[in-house]
Amino acid sequence: ESGGIIDVIALSYLLQGIEHFPVSSTNLTSITMGKKQPEPVEVVDPTGWMVDNDVANFLLLHQKEVLYMCMVGYTFLHGSKVFKAVPKTAPVSYKLISMILACTGGGILVPIFINKVPVPLANDAYPIAILTSFALHHYFPVLAEVMNLSAVVKSLIVVFYEMVRAKVVLTFTLGASAAIAPTVFSFPLFGPIMCGTVAGCGGAFLPMNKGLDPIAKDGLQPPMSSAFVGSALVHLFLNTSLSDGVINAKEKAHLHLALFFILVGLVSAFNFSIKTAKVKKE
Repeated sequence: ESGGIIDVIALSYLLQGIEHFPVSSTNLTSITMGKKQPEPVEVVDPTGWMVDNDVANFLLLHQKEVLYMCMVGYTFLHGSKVFKAVPKTAPVSYKLISMILACTGGGILVPIFINKVPVPLANDAYPIAILTSFALHHYFPVLAEVMNLSAVVKSLIVVFYEMVRAKVVLTFTLGASAAIAPTVFSFPLFGPIMCGTVAGCGGAFLPMNKGLDPIAKDGLQPPMSSAFVGSALVHLFLNTSLSDGVINAKEKAHLHLALFFILVGLVSAFNFSIKTAKVKKE
């Protein structure tokens, strides 16, 4: 009760404008408790410009419309490889199944590894995109020829393809990291990297009767090596001290992964190489 009386007296002194107010520890406590607490300081992200722009929003596939458009480009590029590899006299069903396996090979194998639902069964958008691209290749084969002749069209399709592949690799790398329990280290090391690698190139090994033929002659193809390097870098970055203090570390890792895949895809699509001059010995 005495504390309440002191509070009332202090308030009356303040309202009357009396300068010399009797100060005591109890009075100071009752006055300071009513003061407004300082507002929290807003955290400034020095690298926020990386993901806070329209280009990053496009590459990260934040909008569904952009995602669906890129999925059609992804499946169309796979379809061009399938229709080029299979005999022209092959049945339509053989071409369709081959294209489904090529487009969703990693999305079938990795979910089986980590006890999840395969992508073609979990997301109806993929079968729609595959059927759309298959129809384009089957009824309008000239479109594939246009893509191969036009550098602009081919570059655009490659960008769409690599954007979707980056999203797939990142998704399954993170999914495997969450599904696999750590053993030797504080986080699972090799499992998520292997799953991310298979997610980025698993279609090359399907159907299973191919065995290791895709790498028997020329070794790892660019999509295979880039999937391994990309999944390893992303996994180590997000699970070690490298990402400490990084705001939106996942989105920034996704952005760099997409840019890396696009660069590798364009280099391999146009067969860019560094020419070295041979020096003749006198």
